[in-house]
Amino acid sequence: MTRTASNCVSLALLLVSSLACAQGITFTARVAWIEDAKANRNHSLAGVVVWLSPVDNMSAEAPSTMGNDHFVLTQKGKTFQPHLLVVPVGAVVEFPNRDPFFHNVFSLFEGKRFDLGLYEAGTTKEVHFTRPGVSYIFCNIHPEMSAVVISIPTPYYATSDSLGQIVIPHVSSGRYLLHYWYEGVQPDELEAMTKEVTISERVSSAGVLRLKPPGLLPPHKNKYGRDYDPSIPDTPGYEQR
Repeated sequence: MTRTASNCVSLALLLVSSLACAQGITFTARVAWIEDAKANRNHSLAGVVVWLSPVDNMSAEAPSTMGNDHFVLTQKGKTFQPHLLVVPVGAVVEFPNRDPFFHNVFSLFEGKRFDLGLYEAGTTKEVHFTRPGVSYIFCNIHPEMSAVVISIPTPYYATSDSLGQIVIPHVSSGRYLLHYWYEGVQPDELEAMTKEVTISERVSSAGVLRLKPPGLLPPHKNKYGRDYDPSIPDTPGYEQR
């Protein structure tokens, strides 16, 4: 092989290596419940949120962009669609009212505290999620409505599908803290589940993540901390009491 050909091969290998580094590693895992499968057949494996927080300088070299910074949580049929929304810190979430009556969206929890007030059909309000955390979101008029917005300060996150599969692409090699969230589990329990993982070209999977199944959700209060009033007719002319 001539020197010129050898140099071309070396350059090609360098380019391939650089491209592989730029693309990063695809981190995978699978969620499974700890207890007997028959006892947990009514608990979906979907909706487990996992994210990676770098713990050293190498893995801190995350992509400069956090991806999409604009999201939508629609009010339709007295539900929030989707029920679970995971966004990067700094994202703006729109709350359009697609029902033919009023809604009052609020959250009083540690992620982002806000109260959008009463707003009518066909209008939209938005919230800027400026800090990390979990926001449990309700409507002050309709107690059956609930949603969760999780704002995460890292681009490395994913939500499990119906089979419990988790895929996080473009992860840099390094050491990370692996965090969990899923509905029906207390924050202190979730914090205790955090563990360190090392991700490399050789080790790119956490295998099976065996988790405690979720519990029942307690009833929530309205934005004043009181029980909801009895249901009232849903009409465009509804006025706040």
